[in-house]
Amino acid sequence: MTRIFFLLIALSFFANRLNAQDVYRVKADQLRIRESSNPKSKVIGNIAQNENITVLDASDARFYKVKFKNREGWVSKDFVEKIAPAAKPATSQAAAAQPNTAPETVTSTDMYRVTADDLRVRQQADPKSKIVGYLPKNENVAVIDSSNISFYKIKVTNGEGWVSKEFLVRISPVKAKVEKTNVTASVPREKQDYTNIIFFAVVALILITILYFSIKYASGNKFLIGFSVIVILVIGYLCYITFIQAKVVTGTFASNEDIQYKSFNFKSKDSVTVTDAYTDSVFTSKYVIDGDMIKLYDQQNTIMLLIRDEKTLIGEGFTRGTFTKK
Repeated sequence: MTRIFFLLIALSFFANRLNAQDVYRVKADQLRIRESSNPKSKVIGNIAQNENITVLDASDARFYKVKFKNREGWVSKDFVEKIAPAAKPATSQAAAAQPNTAPETVTSTDMYRVTADDLRVRQQADPKSKIVGYLPKNENVAVIDSSNISFYKIKVTNGEGWVSKEFLVRISPVKAKVEKTNVTASVPREKQDYTNIIFFAVVALILITILYFSIKYASGNKFLIGFSVIVILVIGYLCYITFIQAKVVTGTFASNEDIQYKSFNFKSKDSVTVTDAYTDSVFTSKYVIDGDMIKLYDQQNTIMLLIRDEKTLIGEGFTRGTFTKK
């Protein structure tokens, strides 16, 4: 009789655990499954975008233990979203509602200005937390969480993080934005700038004029005429590649620094694959080249890279760092 009693208790506990499992959907292009909740642990598989997975353990701060196609492993919480709520065990309504009564994060819609020279942006509201970036003096940031005693959670162009309250001063409130779902990374249309074309046309006209008078007054000197033609063609070509020809970036650029975006693989004229070290994921985005600046988009964040030369890119903001071509 005692054995039957304990067996019933074990079955009840196991059934509750099954009911507690939630179904999530993958948001990243290719989400890595790791052997443990350590971001450096062995990768044992990949899950494609929009695939459904079952979460077995959500106790870790950054990773979920999941079940996918009869396999178990750990994935980053940042790239999955819940699509089915957990079934609650048939207990009292007060006990069932208890986990859902946790206070939500109080968000702020105020704009603040940085007063420090290089304000450290940390991953969490902890003075010993990892530094994920820096903010220059007089930079304007939106505070999205002011509930912590010592830190503000802020949102800037390239991401979110926590900064000390001592180094921010309030400017003015900003209008709360309507939150959009299923945001697709897109590239806004750039305004066409005809300044370089006009400049090149003026230079070409001047060179043609010089060539005309060189031929006219060369008195049949073939050497002088040939030399003038070569010089003018070289000057025209240099002006063309400098002011008219669009810059092209190809290949993989990577950095050895401790930053969020570790590498950029430019596969085509408008598509780049980015490796995100903080979320342990890879995503593909569209990009545009505006002068010497590359602009691409991660969800609602803008990533900017300055083209120093054919083998070197310089990151700005949270992407701060030097990326060299492999």
